[in-house]
Amino acid sequence: MTERTIFLRLLRLAAPFWRWMLLAALLGVLTILSSVALLAVSASIIARAALRPSIADLQVTIVGVRFFGITRGVFRYLERLLSHEANFRLLARLRVWFYTALEPLAPARLVQHRSGDLLARIVADINTLENFYVRVLAPPLVALVVALVVALFLAAYDGRLALAVLGWLALAGAGLPLLSRWLSRGAGEALAAARGELNVTLLDSLQGSADVIAFGQQAAAHDRVQRLNRELAHWQQRMGWLRGMDAAGGALLVNIAAVSVIALATPLVRAGTIAGVDLPPLVLATMASFEAVAGLPAAFQYLGHSLAAGRRLFEIVDDTGHAETRYSVSSSNPPPISNHSITFETVTFRYAPDEPPALADVSFTLDAGQRIAVVGGSGAGKSTLVNLLCRFWDTDMGRITLGGHDIREYDAEHLRARIAVVAQNTYLFNTTIRENLLIGRREAAEEELIAAARGARIHDFIQSLPQGYDTWVGEQGLRLSGGERQRIAIARALLKDAPILVLDEATANLDALTERDVLAAIHELMRGRTTLMITHRLSGLEIFDSVLVLQAGRLVEQGTHADLLRANGIYRRLYEVQRQEFKD
Repeated sequence: MTERTIFLRLLRLAAPFWRWMLLAALLGVLTILSSVALLAVSASIIARAALRPSIADLQVTIVGVRFFGITRGVFRYLERLLSHEANFRLLARLRVWFYTALEPLAPARLVQHRSGDLLARIVADINTLENFYVRVLAPPLVALVVALVVALFLAAYDGRLALAVLGWLALAGAGLPLLSRWLSRGAGEALAAARGELNVTLLDSLQGSADVIAFGQQAAAHDRVQRLNRELAHWQQRMGWLRGMDAAGGALLVNIAAVSVIALATPLVRAGTIAGVDLPPLVLATMASFEAVAGLPAAFQYLGHSLAAGRRLFEIVDDTGHAETRYSVSSSNPPPISNHSITFETVTFRYAPDEPPALADVSFTLDAGQRIAVVGGSGAGKSTLVNLLCRFWDTDMGRITLGGHDIREYDAEHLRARIAVVAQNTYLFNTTIRENLLIGRREAAEEELIAAARGARIHDFIQSLPQGYDTWVGEQGLRLSGGERQRIAIARALLKDAPILVLDEATANLDALTERDVLAAIHELMRGRTTLMITHRLSGLEIFDSVLVLQAGRLVEQGTHADLLRANGIYRRLYEVQRQEFKD
């Protein structure tokens, strides 16, 4: 993606606030022009006072000093007020825009990104864009208007003065920033990347601190953080050096411009073309006008930072691999769902074009109210069935139907509202048990909440806690055991009361006693629902209407538990291996 494209896209995001920005820029122009006028009028008073005129002759300029002194402060305050208001509104819009774009990608398309990197993009990169208006968009516009007004003022005395000052202003406002831009090539992107990498490492180190300490890797983790911190400091130091060079160059050009005006105006004063008392105002007005271009070198640096941050954000937003953007089949008027039967029709799917198929020509039907279990080794394609059914991805070939209609005729939100998923790794937010349960259905009443908890065999445990349902579960629910987290997930699914239930290794990593309790809750959850259960454990599958055996993405066996045992195939061998493991 080119820098021009990124810049135009950032402009489009800022477009809704153009009135605020334009008004703030106008106030910025008035602020600087007030400063120019204040210095010019002050110089005029001093120059005229040296001739000892009547005080009455100085009344207008005295009032002018007071007027421009007051307006400068008022305009500066209003400009800061409006520019920051526009800036905060823009940042709020950017955060909502990015989250709205990010949400459809979850969870499947975000697995390739580290959580620390995503956090850096959401927080640091969006915060970097706060400079896009205040320090990138507004300064060039303000500088252009002020330069034209000052040039007109000088041209009223002599055109050569205007041309000379415009030349030095252009050098300070464009030449110096271009030089700075050339010297800082890649520094903005390197700074954003270094900051993001440091954020990722810090987050990973904190989240994995227990394992780091357990394996004695504190020194290695500390060294990595130190190295990244030094790298970030290097780029920050370089950007600081460039800012210092810009400031020194700008001060030098101000003085050169003042000397140029003196050199050009002195012969005119001697010739009587310009009054002697007008020379000091011309010089000080010239010097004051450079305030308008003083921020342009920094604007070029902040432009680099903003483009780098914008690129990192757009890289996520433009990920077209998820179902919402790869296909445009979803209809704004989805067909009615007469029943909740699910059919996979010769489904083939690859996660990447150069990878082998995760599923190949898979076909089966799960009638409404039926229960099907899917078994197979790791990498067989079991979880891919869930990803496709929930439209985290869409099929490459074949189709999946719900009630006889292709699921791509439904938008993902409408489809997922009819599916409840209990996964192996249930995520609990760092809030109360009540809030975690209400994710299933936000408007649920207290009685429904308790009924769902009872169905999941977790109500008595919750009641035993000091704060009951208002107990905080901690980061990722770590204050609860694995079995307790799974039963809360089951209660959440009960509360959602969706007609389709997907169980993705819901009892994995649990001990035998806890698994028995969780399975009892799952049996309650399956009652009356179309159920697809993904599992690697073959115990308790007698209650399922059919069992599917996947191997390397292909459906190799299908039938009831008893039929597959009699067939003496892959399922029978898996079953015997697990029985032997339990005996040992």
